[in-house]
Amino acid sequence: MSSTIPLPHAWTDRPVRVGLVGAGPWARATHARILAAGPETALTAVWARRPEAAAEIASAHGATAAGSFEELLDTCEAVAFAVPPAVQATLAPRAAAAGRALLLEKPLGTDLTSARAVADAVAEHGVVSQLVLTKRYHPTTRDFLAKAATLKVTGARSCYLHGAFLGGEFATSWRLEHGALLDLGPHLLDLLDTAVGPISSVRADGDPRRWIELTCEHVNGAISQASLSGSVRVERTRTRVELFGPDEELIYDTAGIDHEECWPILRQEFATAVRRGHSTGIDAAHGLRIQELLEQAASGARLHR
Repeated sequence: MSSTIPLPHAWTDRPVRVGLVGAGPWARATHARILAAGPETALTAVWARRPEAAAEIASAHGATAAGSFEELLDTCEAVAFAVPPAVQATLAPRAAAAGRALLLEKPLGTDLTSARAVADAVAEHGVVSQLVLTKRYHPTTRDFLAKAATLKVTGARSCYLHGAFLGGEFATSWRLEHGALLDLGPHLLDLLDTAVGPISSVRADGDPRRWIELTCEHVNGAISQASLSGSVRVERTRTRVELFGPDEELIYDTAGIDHEECWPILRQEFATAVRRGHSTGIDAAHGLRIQELLEQAASGARLHR
């Protein structure tokens, strides 16, 4: 499976002008750096509720610190969001209404209603959208999904475990409040839905702020499970998917991959989608489907808070 969509050389002379919303650790470490690196994109402006933080990031990457969200929209043709889901769900519809393409974080919102508002705005205004489901842009992931498509899967096991919620700059308030279901769940549900087959129902057990187990039933009759926690001490982040059936087992493990390989692919495919005016399949509509599964899991009777 091809890892990138070829970008015509002429487009590299006209990079997509992207404005960044957010100035937290994820915006600083990833979004600003990747978007400014180009050549397919150019970081034009940064806006955040903390002007000094926005100015610091903008200065480091030759961009402008916008004085308001409206000012940011005036500088760009696409908006990248690196903010909590509640903030994204408020601002993304406004950017879509202004005709700006959207590079969105997962989850789309903190609940299904807010997520639907984002997806509906994207559909209503016909703008390009793309989700930063990081692992989906790595060649190893794409190779795994291509092989999975050739298999008959009976059952699957998966996990996404780390200790970032125990302390540090990524132990942010929204993550501590909502836990692993909203933060890590989108990644595994997306992988299981794609590798095993469409998920028809999902049940959750446990506490999303400590450890949560998801049991998914798939349209094809397969059953999969996912273990999620951001509050366990492990040597390194562990993301693993195991597929079982009448064929040989297939295992996906991120332990040996370099996540830096994701970003050039994500950037190139987003720029390509913007220039062609057509989203990839990893878009707001897909994000809404993932949010529907998250909502179903969150409403389960055996989910403890």
